[in-house]
Amino acid sequence: MLNFCTLFNSLYLTRGLAMYRSLERHAPDFHLYIFAFDDAALNTLRALRLPKATVISLQEFEDERLLALKPSRTPGEYCWTCTPATIEYCIEKYQLAACTYIDADLLFFSNPAVLTAEMEHKSVLITEHRYTPAYDQTATSGKYCVQFISFKNDTAGRQVLTDWKEKCFEWCYNRFEDGKFGDQKYLDSWCERFTGVHELQHTGGGVAPWNIQQYSFSGQGDKITGTEISGGKSFELVFYHYHDYKYCMADGCYLGEYVITLPQMRTIYKPYIKALQAAEQELAAAGLTGTFHETREIPRLHTSLNRLFKYYLAGYTNKYYKRKYITG
Repeated sequence: MLNFCTLFNSLYLTRGLAMYRSLERHAPDFHLYIFAFDDAALNTLRALRLPKATVISLQEFEDERLLALKPSRTPGEYCWTCTPATIEYCIEKYQLAACTYIDADLLFFSNPAVLTAEMEHKSVLITEHRYTPAYDQTATSGKYCVQFISFKNDTAGRQVLTDWKEKCFEWCYNRFEDGKFGDQKYLDSWCERFTGVHELQHTGGGVAPWNIQQYSFSGQGDKITGTEISGGKSFELVFYHYHDYKYCMADGCYLGEYVITLPQMRTIYKPYIKALQAAEQELAAAGLTGTFHETREIPRLHTSLNRLFKYYLAGYTNKYYKRKYITG
């Protein structure tokens, strides 16, 4: 069985539910441990009674050390601080042989078992950012991304996990300082400091806005094939990381500052918009109400005729798009 854990609050609830449903479609044997970071998320998730999920409250998870450092971290920094602790909690409480942390804004397009299988005899799996050169942030944000990171419950795996947790408890902030950044830059030295750490090789694990420029895609819905533009190598897309995707207005979305082409939007982002809409419909059908995502305003939309015209007639302005412009 594949054991995953994730964490999010109610403003990420539609994302988290979409991610869970994508796992249901593609991972025949999995369980997802969800750390609900506010009461609205906790109550809503428990009401859904997701058959392959265990919902964990902050009251169950937080210990004295976490509660003591919580006031010194922003909500986002606290989530980062907690990441290794959530993995440790699952391994220890549920006696798991291994656990993989996944960000809540992923969507799976095929079985992630192919990724964890790469570990073989290794104890830790980490994924590179694989930055497009124009967006290379290795120096400040790290070589690796804490988006899909796996630990076995063995001596080597627990050594790395404990080291990471202690370092995050000591320092985990949303700034670059003395070679550190959040929970992420700590991973840069693992291959040199520890044995048993494997860098994911499958290109289909870790496609994201900062590297999508390197690939073209074909296929529809859940079956998507990527091709490296530089070398022509093809791969099956396992998951995409929808980093910085934001809801905006009543009918729009923001995709972030990276260059993403319209064909990429139609192949990669259309399924996500549909999955988020399905999550909203599922919540509504269950009679569950609340604010389950943010709603961003488009800057200067109503003070700029050009922006107003482009958004409502062309379907986009700057990095803001009508969702129907993407879904067709």
